[in-house]
Amino acid sequence: MEIVIKLSQFLLSLSLLIVLHELGHFIPAKLFKTRVEKFYLFFDVKFSLLKKKIGETEYGIGWLPLGGYVKIAGMIDESMDKEQMALPPQPWEFRSKPAWQRLIIMLGGVTVNFILAFIIYIGIAFYYGETYVANSELKDGIWVTNPALEKAGIKNGDKIVSINGVERERFSDFASDIYMAEEIVVDRNGKKETIKLPIDIVNQISNSGRRSSVEMRIPFIVIGVEDGSANAKNLKAKDIITSINGQPIHYADEAIAQFEGFKGKTVPVTIKRDNEEIQSTVKFNDSAKLGIAFATRLQADNLEKLGLYKISKHEYGFLESFPIGIEMGKDKVVGYGQQLKTIFNPKTGAYKEVGGFFAIFNIFPEQWSWFAFWNITALLSIMLGVMNLLPIPALDGGHVMFLLFEIITRRKPSEKFMERAQVIGFFILIALVLFANGNDIYKAIVK
Repeated sequence: MEIVIKLSQFLLSLSLLIVLHELGHFIPAKLFKTRVEKFYLFFDVKFSLLKKKIGETEYGIGWLPLGGYVKIAGMIDESMDKEQMALPPQPWEFRSKPAWQRLIIMLGGVTVNFILAFIIYIGIAFYYGETYVANSELKDGIWVTNPALEKAGIKNGDKIVSINGVERERFSDFASDIYMAEEIVVDRNGKKETIKLPIDIVNQISNSGRRSSVEMRIPFIVIGVEDGSANAKNLKAKDIITSINGQPIHYADEAIAQFEGFKGKTVPVTIKRDNEEIQSTVKFNDSAKLGIAFATRLQADNLEKLGLYKISKHEYGFLESFPIGIEMGKDKVVGYGQQLKTIFNPKTGAYKEVGGFFAIFNIFPEQWSWFAFWNITALLSIMLGVMNLLPIPALDGGHVMFLLFEIITRRKPSEKFMERAQVIGFFILIALVLFANGNDIYKAIVK
């Protein structure tokens, strides 16, 4: 059932983004009296699942869910309709329109992507408000959950002051910024220290086998006991271990730090269960494991129930939500731009983390959540907009590049040149798609 929910969210989000992106090309084309021959969700290679012609446009759904398209008459695009291009230009064709009109048509898709993202973030601010833990609430610092960051010099209990010179109010922002970090300033025992991270930190984090980087420090909470575990009788889900071998334990990282010394031993523990303290023992195996699963993060309501952190909550009126949503969108655009910069720098190794459709599919939660759905859709809309602006001939950005050249030089590239550029761009695009989805396959098999 979980996979059906994930797939439903994935397809709904993808379909919404594709239709609206193509609508961004369709509307200005119609406004400038340019004929649109096809409007398709997904690609109709050889055949389509559904199609209906209304007026001069055929609307349909293809069987290959790798995107969508509008076929505009007189335009050199992925259809490579050379027969049409060999005929004399007609007034209703794309090639007959002034350069400024063609530019608007080509920029329509990405414009809609960015507008959609900002509208979604405004809606999220208005409907859901904001719920977060302020960085200042982490009085005892952070929990470093990735060995790559430990190796880089970040320690449990450090308080993050800034990343790349930027201070953040919300802890969640720091937790995501750390993937693009070059320099982190921490407060360690009242003294500020600057930590320079290796240029390939993203790749190191991934290769460590753990996706998380830093978390809020929480107690050692049991969430499950493995079948056949020596501790099946002594430990239950929701137990909180508050001391090990007589040593008080406030946070999970403090408990984990002691485990190595208890290989093969049975040690006394204090357990908090249903608000009662119980004295018991636990058995460590030869690998210093307890045969249990424990929590690495908690939902906001549980953080409050345990009295760990104060949750900041803000509700916004309709007009108030506009600047908040716009700021959210701006942060995401800037953040994604920084990610692309990192990916295109071979030294970072971040290109190894580029994912395809399976990676996008896995972003969606296993339980239906409209909050998560709209957040992910807004981010994907920004990603789609930015990616389409790349100056690759097969993408909108490639067409825009040639149109700007035409406007500036007053010279129109020949149709032969545009055809060749389109073919080259198409192969570049296919290579990128194969690389991204190949990464997904490699991770699924090897990692």
